[in-house]
Amino acid sequence: MDARHGRRRGRKWLAIPLMLLPTFLLAACANSGTHQTQPADADPLLVAAAADLQFAFTDIGTLFLEQTGREVKFAFGSTGLLTQQIENGAPFDVVAAANVSYVDRLREKGLIIPGSEQLYGQGRIVLVVNRQAGVVVTTLADLRSNDIQRIAIANPAHAPYGVAAQQALQTAGLWDALQPKIVFGENVRQTLQFVQTGDAQAGIVSISIAGVPEVHSVPIAPSLHAPINQAMAILKRTKQEALARQFIAFVNGPQGRPVMKKYGFLLPDEL
Repeated sequence: MDARHGRRRGRKWLAIPLMLLPTFLLAACANSGTHQTQPADADPLLVAAAADLQFAFTDIGTLFLEQTGREVKFAFGSTGLLTQQIENGAPFDVVAAANVSYVDRLREKGLIIPGSEQLYGQGRIVLVVNRQAGVVVTTLADLRSNDIQRIAIANPAHAPYGVAAQQALQTAGLWDALQPKIVFGENVRQTLQFVQTGDAQAGIVSISIAGVPEVHSVPIAPSLHAPINQAMAILKRTKQEALARQFIAFVNGPQGRPVMKKYGFLLPDEL
């Protein structure tokens, strides 16, 4: 299969090989006088996190390290693929899903600590357009333009933001007409990269990662898709339950919530 124009089930795919698997990203340590020294034998907390969380959780991980002295490593990817990895024994401590249904699935399989689930926010989708593409797109209907050859969305088979994108296009009555233009990213972050690089002139991604200079964004009415309620939970295989609980409380507490708000998430008490 050609890596750039291969097809699966009649849909075009674009591929950036280094992005096909979740990438561990170390939460950076700021050189701050408030930084606490991490014990030499302390293992980092491993968090499987949805790709829409990359910017927000990287910031939160830095704050967590500064304030607690404990390191967090994130594997960012599509929630569906991360869930499969967890089901196959991947050694994560915490899962942060882009849709609560995946946490429910792990709970039903007995893979999370009962009662550890917490809703941490609701995501939103936006239409993004490459600034250098020379196209004018202000509504979903504008995607019909002949000037737009490719529209990127995350793969709905395993990415909740891809599901929301497909639902929005279906509700708007555009899905069937636009299918020949649709290209799938492996996750919502890769989808944004397609638009950033111009491989796709437009796309639909999470608002939380849309604030990059290469694109401009247009809000999509939340009434066009099911709510994107996102949840976290602690995995039973963790050997760091206390630290995992501390991290979840940090995300949902006075330190983490302003960061989540900054990146466009609706907070649990706003739903």
